[in-house]
Amino acid sequence: MKKTLRSILVLASAVLLLPLAGCGMFDWFSKSVPRHPPAALVEFAPSKTPHRVWSVNVGSAGNYVFSPAYTFDAVYAAAADGTIVKIDPSTGAEIWRRNVDTDLTTGVASDGNTVVVAGVKGILIALDSDGQEKWKTPVSTEVLTTPVIAQGLVVVRSMDNKIAAYDVDTGERRWMVPYRAPSLMLRASPGIGTVGPTAIVSLPGGRMISMMLNNGAIRWEIPIGDARGATELERIADMSGTPAIYGQGVCVTAYQGRIGCFDVVSGATFWVKNFSSKVGVGIDDEHVYAVDTDDKVYAFSNLRGQSVWRNDKMTYRELTAPVPYLATVAVGDGQGFVHFLSRYDGSFDARIETDGSAISATPVVVGERLIVQTRAGSLQAFTLD
Repeated sequence: MKKTLRSILVLASAVLLLPLAGCGMFDWFSKSVPRHPPAALVEFAPSKTPHRVWSVNVGSAGNYVFSPAYTFDAVYAAAADGTIVKIDPSTGAEIWRRNVDTDLTTGVASDGNTVVVAGVKGILIALDSDGQEKWKTPVSTEVLTTPVIAQGLVVVRSMDNKIAAYDVDTGERRWMVPYRAPSLMLRASPGIGTVGPTAIVSLPGGRMISMMLNNGAIRWEIPIGDARGATELERIADMSGTPAIYGQGVCVTAYQGRIGCFDVVSGATFWVKNFSSKVGVGIDDEHVYAVDTDDKVYAFSNLRGQSVWRNDKMTYRELTAPVPYLATVAVGDGQGFVHFLSRYDGSFDARIETDGSAISATPVVVGERLIVQTRAGSLQAFTLD
């Protein structure tokens, strides 16, 4: 009887978790446990001045997370209603705006010639650089992870944990790897990074794998999540964000797991330590930057993992992954602010407000500019003096 009751409870938990398309696992927690109020904005004397260079209304993200993509001459962004825009990164002028006549769940990927987004019910849609449809192809199920384009392939991971590659010009599937999934997983969207001939894929269940792009062969696999606890929910461990690749290293973090850096070729461990995060990491030539589940921001030495500094003044503000930008580390928050921290000691250098809606997607650095997309659909570019 006890076993039957426990099975019913686990099944009920799964039902609660799975319908949260695009909201991510932490939206479920925020609805299920008492929430801490976000820390009040602290006062400080700004040492730098952010300027909003341009702003474009793309469209609402709805219940999903949309990240902009950039190439050598353009920024691309998408919205849940099927809108895709191509923007001049210097001026914010729209080069074109299209609607693909289907609701979208994630985007955007681009190599400058092809633009790829994912639609509801599991479909990949590719446009050319002029906004004309190149191809459309079904995938096994819904896609929440932003696709990547590399080596003439579009690589995508669907919610059933199948990783597949499609020809960037024709949409023909080249290979597919059905990867094992944990017994209970959340609708999170850990990302994919590419380096040389390989893709580094973060998977639900707290594992990271390296795959050959030409055929999907797995080179190495590393457990990052650390499933612990007495119940199924307590043992959930998932990768967070997109692997951050710098030179020969790849750095990642996990929810209820660890943070660490590894060799991209062999998977050998450079360093690792216990850590729990709901977003990915940022990396530069000196530090790895991470945000824990209380929204404290950390800098670690990227060589040995020693703690360099910590900023605990933005707790529970629902921070994005941290991004190195000029001499600062930029993070967006759930109240629509962008915070600029000193790379050297984590102190506040500057702050600017966007449109008041949450910033869920990781900001993107384009040359001397920081591009931010809000949940309400505003795409904004900033400079920092």
